[in-house]
Amino acid sequence: MRLIDLLQFGVSELRSAGISEYENDARLLLEDVLDKSRTELFLTADCQVEHQKHEKYSFYLNRRKKREPVAYILGEQEFWSLPFYVSPDVLIPRSETEFLLDRVFAKTEPENFVNGKILDLCSGSGVIATILAKETGQTVFASDISWRALQMTHKNAKRHSQEQRVQLVLADFLSSFSDCPAFSLIVSNPPYVSRFDIDHSLEPEVSCFEPQLALDGGALGLESIVKIRQELPQMLLDGGQFFMEIGADQGEAVFELFEEKTGLAGEFQHVEILKDYSGRDRVLHARMAIH
Repeated sequence: MRLIDLLQFGVSELRSAGISEYENDARLLLEDVLDKSRTELFLTADCQVEHQKHEKYSFYLNRRKKREPVAYILGEQEFWSLPFYVSPDVLIPRSETEFLLDRVFAKTEPENFVNGKILDLCSGSGVIATILAKETGQTVFASDISWRALQMTHKNAKRHSQEQRVQLVLADFLSSFSDCPAFSLIVSNPPYVSRFDIDHSLEPEVSCFEPQLALDGGALGLESIVKIRQELPQMLLDGGQFFMEIGADQGEAVFELFEEKTGLAGEFQHVEILKDYSGRDRVLHARMAIH
């Protein structure tokens, strides 16, 4: 079968299965099977494809028709214009998290990259920790409750030559750190999806394949965020900054939570919700008061 015919076969199969991005997904899967770039794919459109490659492509298509994400089939996802390993043990990196990192680099005071420790809280695949280490040249602690996620963090840090800078910590949020403030910058993409949304609103690619541990934020999606809010003031240095990805409908609740004065030492001097490029609430930015 010619390459172009095989591609059209893939497009037809995925379209019939109700896959929304059927053309893009069919092309990505074929690129991987043939080890060709998009340009090479179209330059060799009339070439014959050997039967073994055809069978592998059909295998990939059948997995995708069952709604398994392309990133898990290929074991890789692009993020920050770089390739990162992924598996069902970690969430697939998304554009929302790229926006989170974009705001971190735009709004973090220069001294907070160097005067204290840096933490990627709930590191998952490790894209945040790896990019922070790569862009700043600083040591970044990567914390997660899942050992399998931390293994993926290490794998990605090593892929981008940052394994010496990314230090792994197995922990339930901030529980493994002392109460002595040590961090000048903490960045987090915690579980923030409500159980209702997991059960009723998410695409099957997410609800059936991505790890529940990294998605489930409790009844309202705020359980992990509340826990972080309680522990955070004891971890951040004076003037330290915190950035966190949130759900598009959580801005008001999260803002009120971080604005609330607890009467304990270490209050936040500045709290804001940053909107993404579509105008949706996406990132909490909070800064500790300076005493």
